[in-house]
Amino acid sequence: MVTKFRTFFGHIGEAFRSLRRNGWMTVAAIAAVAITLFLVGSLLASVLNLNKLASDIEDDVNIRVSIDLAADQDDQEALWDKIMALDNVADMTYSSRHEELDNIIGVYGEDFDLLEGDDNPLYDVFIVHATSPEATQALAGEIEDFNFVQDVNYGGAEADRLFSLTRTMRNVGFVVIGVLIFTAVFLISNTIRIAIFSRSTEIEIMRLVGAKNSFIRWPFLFEGAIIGLVGSLISSAVIAYIYINGFDRLMTLLSQTSFALLAPDPFLYGLLGVLVAIGVVIGSLGSLLSIRRFLKI
Repeated sequence: MVTKFRTFFGHIGEAFRSLRRNGWMTVAAIAAVAITLFLVGSLLASVLNLNKLASDIEDDVNIRVSIDLAADQDDQEALWDKIMALDNVADMTYSSRHEELDNIIGVYGEDFDLLEGDDNPLYDVFIVHATSPEATQALAGEIEDFNFVQDVNYGGAEADRLFSLTRTMRNVGFVVIGVLIFTAVFLISNTIRIAIFSRSTEIEIMRLVGAKNSFIRWPFLFEGAIIGLVGSLISSAVIAYIYINGFDRLMTLLSQTSFALLAPDPFLYGLLGVLVAIGVVIGSLGSLLSIRRFLKI
């Protein structure tokens, strides 16, 4: 057991010595990984926040059912029961024509006071929330056929375009993240490849005297993991600083809406943990690829 620990720490020590020997190549590799992971982390944070905002927007999409002026209270209650009985209805609220006018006055000012009383041209409204954004259009079509429904509005083509846009943004974001991770693996792989070439004579001697493949392989794996770890810690620190400072400013802009960004705590802990894990994994993977390709170990 003691021998195994000594060998393990010996491999780590050899990895650090190799990193020092490579000098500026090591610095360049760490910088490249830090920049790449900064882009990955920034894009991931953007995609996840856009996903959150898209979900907020989707949740904010509702169906406004204007009730025919000819409907009395019994008719409205019957219509309420019919709508609530539909499969894709999550919840529903009632807004009277007077409340609708008050909302307009609150937004656009007192110029609309003239419409109060009998001059109010608005309708009583049922505000319906579907169980999912995708069910909104079909649900609106069902409600439209009921008696005493004057009009049904859910945003129509605009809402459909919104749902399509949010799906596209998510998919494109994750594809770009995949490309950036591949780039980071390539950069680390090239750095380890140079280290292998610079030590090719030493490695050949080790193999001639009977060193096992694992004994030769481990220092390079640790070297790649260290490059990935240091690069990820640098990028994580920069992302944390930018996100924490930008969060309050952006939330001030969103304060008058029902939308919100992901709070730094606990979001940043998860994001930075993922970045560190990605850094170590792609560092080790880059080393493994170089060893397998060029040493045929």
